[in-house]
Amino acid sequence: DFNSFVARTNTCGELCSAHVGQEVTLYGWIQYQRQGLFLVLRDFQGLTQIIIPQDEAHSHVKQLLSNAPVESVVRVTGIVTARPPGQENPKMPTGNIEVKAETAEIINSCKKLPFEIKDFIKKSEALRMQYRYLDLRSFQLQYNLRLRSQIVMRMREYLCNLHGFVDVETPTLFKRTPGGAKEFVVPSREAGKFYSLPQSPQQFKQLLMVGGLDRYFQVARCYRDEGSRPDRQPEFTQIDIEMSFVDQAGIQRLIEGLLQYSWPEERGSITTPFPSVTYEQALADYGTDKPDTRFGMKIVDISDFLRRSDIPFVQNVLSYPRGTVKAICIPEGMRYLKNKDFESLKESAKSQFNQEIMEIICRPDGCLKSLLTKFLGEEQQSQLIRALKMQVDDVVLLAAGEHKQVCSALGSVRLESADLLEAAGLVLRDPTTFHFLWVVDFPLFLPKEENPAELESAHHPFTAPHPSDTSLLYSDPTRVRSQHYDLVLNGNEVGGGSIRIHSAEQQRFVLEKVLKEDSEVLSHLLEALEFGAPPHGGIALGLDRLISLIVDAPSIRDVIAFPKSFRGRDLMANAPDYVTPEELEPYHIQVSWPLAQRGKEK
Repeated sequence: DFNSFVARTNTCGELCSAHVGQEVTLYGWIQYQRQGLFLVLRDFQGLTQIIIPQDEAHSHVKQLLSNAPVESVVRVTGIVTARPPGQENPKMPTGNIEVKAETAEIINSCKKLPFEIKDFIKKSEALRMQYRYLDLRSFQLQYNLRLRSQIVMRMREYLCNLHGFVDVETPTLFKRTPGGAKEFVVPSREAGKFYSLPQSPQQFKQLLMVGGLDRYFQVARCYRDEGSRPDRQPEFTQIDIEMSFVDQAGIQRLIEGLLQYSWPEERGSITTPFPSVTYEQALADYGTDKPDTRFGMKIVDISDFLRRSDIPFVQNVLSYPRGTVKAICIPEGMRYLKNKDFESLKESAKSQFNQEIMEIICRPDGCLKSLLTKFLGEEQQSQLIRALKMQVDDVVLLAAGEHKQVCSALGSVRLESADLLEAAGLVLRDPTTFHFLWVVDFPLFLPKEENPAELESAHHPFTAPHPSDTSLLYSDPTRVRSQHYDLVLNGNEVGGGSIRIHSAEQQRFVLEKVLKEDSEVLSHLLEALEFGAPPHGGIALGLDRLISLIVDAPSIRDVIAFPKSFRGRDLMANAPDYVTPEELEPYHIQVSWPLAQRGKEK
């Protein structure tokens, strides 16, 4: 009941022919006013047309409503009437009626707006964020935030009411966690000592399992001191889950059921179980560990085929242990793409991955056009066409080199090609379809970029090794697969989790011997694991990213009420801001650069 506890009788989105003849009181914002004849009143639920009285008896009401600025907050009391024949508006839920105003009150007048409150009006993102409270009045943001609320409520029902999960709030002030993203630090009144804002409740949820809670969940606020991107914010929200006595398949079934239960009806239905692919297969077929499976253009390995050729650079590449030749086929590339597009794709692969790309074109006569064709006979060319399933006007982009580099380059080119094809009018990725995918069997450790001789956790140091690879942990950790799993939706990672290490001995070995970390920082967790820790595992769903994909928003900022800018700033309140030396004194902190730089910073 939207009208309980408040002064209105109805919302602006609910009146219909059944209300004709009733006296109603509406509250809302003036969306539009025309020549003192009528106005459109808006609230969170919709729009209602208000007829401004023209008779002398109501002259004060006419003057009030005719002169009120757009976006002023008003109260209108009047009689619901049917619109005259031919004046109905089928595009409005309230389009069959209008309200003849009897009395009105301007509750709060609106000053000149920085932009119009209409979804089709273009506004810079900086301006929208500066006046976020005005931007929130738009239909799209209202819809996004209300849908987000409904989905979270359904998730709570599924987890708590149907499956016995306990909603637990974990601390925001904690201590530094080794590895992972950079954390925000918070000063304390103890000299030299700082809290950290947790990048996730990872340790707490494991400790809750040690505490025997069995099933935990939380709509958790998380923090990472990283630059913003369209799908990243320094503060974000995740649906955080942990269970005892569970395996990977159990977590996957839980999440599939959770998403199916909470999925909005207007977005169609989703089919479970979700398909699954290994990390190695995802890399080989799509060049990424978060593949968009809404369209084809898979990477094809043609190493064995070209091994029989006399192409010098191919033979050189294939002489190395991880050498490979792979290709993707761009459908109707010659029809939809221009030469500058192919040059752009090749330049992108070169600049990002140091990978050369060669093109092969299938001409109208069925023959191939490429620098390679002089090395291939007619039969070999026919075999290549069949292997890559080429048709007239298709363009193949070929890369030769080290396996992972080639796959990554072609995976990036695959996505860029899809963008170019769609910009030219060929629809490849239907925004109304949702392709979920589990990616499993990730490596447990990866070489550090800055020092490849050292290892770091591929995800975090609490992930358990794959049961089949446990012995390798102690002999060759680079070959160990993990019990980590990612959930991917339309080429975006929307969740990630793992079965955890529940043995203190194994956890200490990973930290000290493999990762060369100081285990003292995690002494509390290591000790907890020695007091009868149950096997446990969990997952976290990125709520902001998930909702943005469901509503097809270009950025997660469109599904967060008060987001930060690309630089991590709150443009509305101008945060972060300066504090005085006197305010810093209790925290034993001094700013090292002179205050004269304040002006420059601003």
